[in-house]
Amino acid sequence: MLNWLVIGIGDITTKRVIPAIQSEPRSRLYGVVTRDPTKGEHFGAKAWTSLDEALNDPDVHAVYVGTPVFLHAPQTIQALRAGKHVLCEKPMAMNEAEARRMVAAAEAGGKLFGVAYYRRLYPKVLRAKRLIEEGAIGKPVFAELTNHMWFDGKGAQGERDWLFDPAKAGGGPLLDIASHRIDVLNFLFGKPIRVRGQLSNVVHHYAVEDNATVMIEYENGVRGVVDVRWHSKIRRDECRIRGTDGELEMSPLNGPDLIYPGGSESLPPHPNLHFPLIENFVDVVEGKAVLASGGADAYLTDWITEQARK
Repeated sequence: MLNWLVIGIGDITTKRVIPAIQSEPRSRLYGVVTRDPTKGEHFGAKAWTSLDEALNDPDVHAVYVGTPVFLHAPQTIQALRAGKHVLCEKPMAMNEAEARRMVAAAEAGGKLFGVAYYRRLYPKVLRAKRLIEEGAIGKPVFAELTNHMWFDGKGAQGERDWLFDPAKAGGGPLLDIASHRIDVLNFLFGKPIRVRGQLSNVVHHYAVEDNATVMIEYENGVRGVVDVRWHSKIRRDECRIRGTDGELEMSPLNGPDLIYPGGSESLPPHPNLHFPLIENFVDVVEGKAVLASGGADAYLTDWITEQARK
């Protein structure tokens, strides 16, 4: 049984991460770290207000870091140095330098370090990767992903208003929603070699950008464009991959549909998007699988977002 410690009791951990741990048969929610200990009682787990004390417990085996971005690196490194496996919420870190230190800490301690880019485990993304490798669209040359929404921090959104603070979030939609899509491109196409980015505020004038466009060139010649916006009242979640002989249509990315030359499939994701991530992590601990989203892979996303901000 893998005993999990969850750091941070917020929207993602309460709706997805903790339910995933509780439903994974080889996992147990052993404890939480939170400013409000009563939250731990609600989940029937131990509760600490001190991360130091929690990590001193030898019965903690794995840690899920579910706090705001500025805490990812220090808490991940602390947990790794305490001899725990770590699965960290995305984006991995505030910047490339922090991400590099996280990877180094995992390598030095010989512990597993994963990042929660769960779209790598979407059935249709895995199927798309196989189709590309099999030549279904010829040589892939261009990929386009967009994610547009309205996010002004008012109403219920105010619960996540730390996302508008660059000292806590590191940036706006570039780090929050583009990172997921950049990671999908990295998963499909490998090593990025050149990046260009443009960030601005054209509707909302908070302290982080309200839109970002990133162009990435990969070693194999694929060019990817990721465009994300927090100022659109029309929601978009598009994903298209074009090759010399055809196209993969995966819009919406979070939906089940995959259309390709000569066929189409409906491949819905797991109802709890974090469950396959937790399941894969436990498989790796048991020596049964390869980590789907390791820190060394996720580092490339931080490298890209850092380049885009220059």
